Amino acid sequence: MRDIDRAVRQLPRETGPAAWNALLPEAKPRAQLNENRRADWVVIGAGFTGLSAARRLAELHTADDIVVLDALGVAEGAAGRNSGFMIDLPHVLTSGDYSSNEGNDRFDTRLNRAGIEYAMSAKHEFGMSDEAIALTGKINGAVTARGVANNDHYAALLTTLNEPFERYDSSAMRQITGTNSYVDGLFNPGTAMIQPAMFIRDYARAIESQGVRLYERSAVTQTTRSGRHWVVKTAQGSVECANVILAVNGHLESFGYYARQLMHIVTYGSMTQNLTPDQLIRLGGRARWALTPADPLGTTVRRISGTGGDRLIIRNRVTFNPTMTASDAQLQSAARAHDRSFKDRFPMLNDVRMEYRWGGRLCLSRNDVSVFGELEPGLFAACCQNGLGTAKGTISGKLIAELASGLDGHLIDDLKHAPEPTRLPPNLIARIGVGTVLRWGEWRAGNEL
Repeated sequence: MRDIDRAVRQLPRETGPAAWNALLPEAKPRAQLNENRRADWVVIGAGFTGLSAARRLAELHTADDIVVLDALGVAEGAAGRNSGFMIDLPHVLTSGDYSSNEGNDRFDTRLNRAGIEYAMSAKHEFGMSDEAIALTGKINGAVTARGVANNDHYAALLTTLNEPFERYDSSAMRQITGTNSYVDGLFNPGTAMIQPAMFIRDYARAIESQGVRLYERSAVTQTTRSGRHWVVKTAQGSVECANVILAVNGHLESFGYYARQLMHIVTYGSMTQNLTPDQLIRLGGRARWALTPADPLGTTVRRISGTGGDRLIIRNRVTFNPTMTASDAQLQSAARAHDRSFKDRFPMLNDVRMEYRWGGRLCLSRNDVSVFGELEPGLFAACCQNGLGTAKGTISGKLIAELASGLDGHLIDDLKHAPEPTRLPPNLIARIGVGTVLRWGEWRAGNEL
């Protein structure tokens, strides 16, 4: 067994605030790792994947010492920067209509539903609120004839898969959203909607109550193996252990694995101020709804009501960022696009300002596969969730903990035997190629954006 000594090449850097986390009361900070200690397991990353892995390890190994390390604070990273959709059905972001092929679509649906089921079991076991997570469904909203055609195609796919759905006309969409912008909607009942920061914070507290020790602001800087033992180092401490689980999504490349096989994407979101009573009257519609665009590169919109008030969230624009960081200029460009999309959809709210703007990282592969398995003896990874980190991350965390514990099953077997992520071309060519595809896709989306 060869010795390994790998320095982590890059630490997470986020763009803008984690808006969902900012809506919640300030959390009591957790300890940083500032000592050299031992454990049975180390999980790196406290997002959907990492916390699910730690939860499952605690279920399987009740006497073991389990440590979770996160480079930031809980819910400050990617887990607090998504739009809060736990989608059960096929949702391939690199396709023109979310679909792949029937075999992949059926597998993705099984995987996503297993993730939602594990998340819902956490809700019931740990007493989470409906605001944290609820099985409400979501709508694919169409603004244009092209969007309607996309919904028609998706409806045909769901019919083939024998999946339930409803179609909404423009009148029904107006009653739900308050705006005349949407001419068609396709409702899928199986999506769970979450307040991602609330869910993650509740999840973290729950697994800590099971004995898991979670350290914040403890970025891993080096992983070393000598013999059968791993040493995971941070700036101020270390943990010696037998097994490590990497739940770091695209930052797997920073740990020295899958170089030039992962596409690092940043998506952008904006959240309004708390709407006033007068603005809510002008808006109309329901107090809560969730809408993904009929075109994958269109505009996602949510209306929320609860902790932090009544707000609208806009998400669109995608950039290819091999460095895993977005620039202020990219965030500002996305903000201008958000303002245009918001104005087009909600002209009655011309006095509403955006309070939060942010970027969030995704990791995709060219062939829409994840990284799952044992990379080195005692080192496991569940990464590259292809834009579905809430559902796929949750189930991948559970399954990688089971694999590392010597268990097996159909989903584990399918993930283990999936092909590797396809290699990317050289950086310059990849930048030009992916950037061109994204801009072309946004242009084609037209008013769906």
